[in-house]
Amino acid sequence: MKKKTFWTIVRTIVIAVIIAVFFRSYLFASYVVDGKSMEPTLHDGDLLMVNKVVYDWHDINRFDVIVFHANDEEDYVKRVIGLPGDHIEFKDDSLYVNAIKINETYLEPLKATARNQITEDFSLEEKTGTTIVPEGKLFVMGDNRKDSYDSRYFGFIETDTVVGKVDIIYWPMSQLAFSLTK
Repeated sequence: MKKKTFWTIVRTIVIAVIIAVFFRSYLFASYVVDGKSMEPTLHDGDLLMVNKVVYDWHDINRFDVIVFHANDEEDYVKRVIGLPGDHIEFKDDSLYVNAIKINETYLEPLKATARNQITEDFSLEEKTGTTIVPEGKLFVMGDNRKDSYDSRYFGFIETDTVVGKVDIIYWPMSQLAFSLTK
């Protein structure tokens, strides 16, 4: 009887490991936030679960928090500000997309404590040399606008470099969240 119980336990563990490896490899990825560019939304050391298949089912949305391959060695986490065809401009600390003022509610904690503007005035053309976000590209920014290396400096990112959408902050438990969009 003990032999049967032992093999049942072993079989259950093996199946659980196979399922976990499948989910980890193909559906989700775990990331650690490195730096302060996404504060106050994400903090240095936060552990994230990135949904790697969500964009197989629907398009990337403005304000999604995404992870993308910045280069061969690094992945960045940033917020999508501009989609293909968008005209982006910042005036008086406000975002304008296609000449419509957009409320960035996720920045309210920063704006409440800031003495000055948190985002300097700029137009897409000043930063990238073009007036609209090209097809197949995204304009991304960190939420900590004064301390973020983002599309204002490195330009557009290719949509095919996107790893996935940040769906869950799971550590620290005090920051547990299941959605990071607007």
